Amino acid sequence: MTAASTAVASSPGTGPNISARPDWTTGVLVLADGTALWGRGLGAEGRAVGEVCFNTSMTGYQEILTDPSYAGQIITFTFPHIGNVGANPEDVETLTPAARGLVLRAEITEPSSWRAAQHLDAWLKSHNLVGIAGIDTRALTRRIRDLGAPQGCIAHAPDGTLDSGALDTAALAAEAAAWPGLEGMDLAREVTCRQSYDWDQTRWAQGQGYGMLTEPKRHVVAVDYGAKRNILRCLASLGCRVTVVPADTGAADILGRRPDGVFLSNGPGDPAATGAYAVPVVKELLASGLPIFGICLGHQILALALGAKTRKMHLGHRGANHPVKDLATGRVEITSQNHGFVVAPDSLPEGVEATHVSLFDGSNEGLRVTGRPVFSVQYHPEASPGPRDSHYLFERFVEMMEAHKKA
Repeated sequence: MTAASTAVASSPGTGPNISARPDWTTGVLVLADGTALWGRGLGAEGRAVGEVCFNTSMTGYQEILTDPSYAGQIITFTFPHIGNVGANPEDVETLTPAARGLVLRAEITEPSSWRAAQHLDAWLKSHNLVGIAGIDTRALTRRIRDLGAPQGCIAHAPDGTLDSGALDTAALAAEAAAWPGLEGMDLAREVTCRQSYDWDQTRWAQGQGYGMLTEPKRHVVAVDYGAKRNILRCLASLGCRVTVVPADTGAADILGRRPDGVFLSNGPGDPAATGAYAVPVVKELLASGLPIFGICLGHQILALALGAKTRKMHLGHRGANHPVKDLATGRVEITSQNHGFVVAPDSLPEGVEATHVSLFDGSNEGLRVTGRPVFSVQYHPEASPGPRDSHYLFERFVEMMEAHKKA
């Protein structure tokens, strides 16, 4: 029996499963209920605790691992071949990954891309990310689907020990159970920028790399709750000089920069917790009449500021194959998503309309304020899984800013 198949044999069901440790293992994922999943450790040595989720994307693992919205989470990749394009300094959404760790079915694939600058395992080590391979990710994914995202602790000890002791599943389970979970947790403060800065890098083109905005036509202030770099590039590619400000920046500061529009970024954690300081600011921005565009957490914060409510999802949406229907046009977009909270559709107040809906579960995927230049979406239009199904949203934001300037 191979190492991988041994891991499958000891894969989890729906209850506690403290399995015996196979001799070949150097890592373990232990869930809060005591379920132990043994495998080969990879990446950095040590351990990390977080919410165990899964992502169904077939490509873009480096972008996923560097997406700030994954703060506090251990990512299970359902696609078995991870590492085949290696790692490079261009495909990052932030310089310091906020994810807690990763879970793989197979050992990391050797890189075979001409763009690879580093083996994925070396990249993981350089960013202190703990991983494990040899896990039955299908069984783990089914468990998450049926029971919801569990709290877990992932550990990697190449010599078979951790902190001068054995890989103690009981201790790791207790650590996972003691972790407070994402509900009620404000993680935007952990991933936001520490000071404001200007962004002028445009989208990547083959043979050219990233471009540079030379003739800005409008000014956008982006509130950074955990902004992905490619969102900023999409804005810059449409002629927007972007000023990025920390998540807790006040409305007076934002408006004092005289923007043509305000962008509310993606980010991690519970929107209600971040909303404690973000919602009053967005309410003032709404009163200013400026065009506002929100994505992901920014969509949820905007909804809260408008009077709607958010809630924790059973398992969240994470992948690059999510069909979303535009209710105005009837078009279906194939979207990239990463969120564990959602806007409750029945909580939208009068004057706020749902614009997009998930064809997977009917959850809210977008809203707009009638008669005003304010809108947002739950998914990630910059990630291009369609590949460009949703880029019109950035163009819509630019059109709104131009119309507002002329008014």
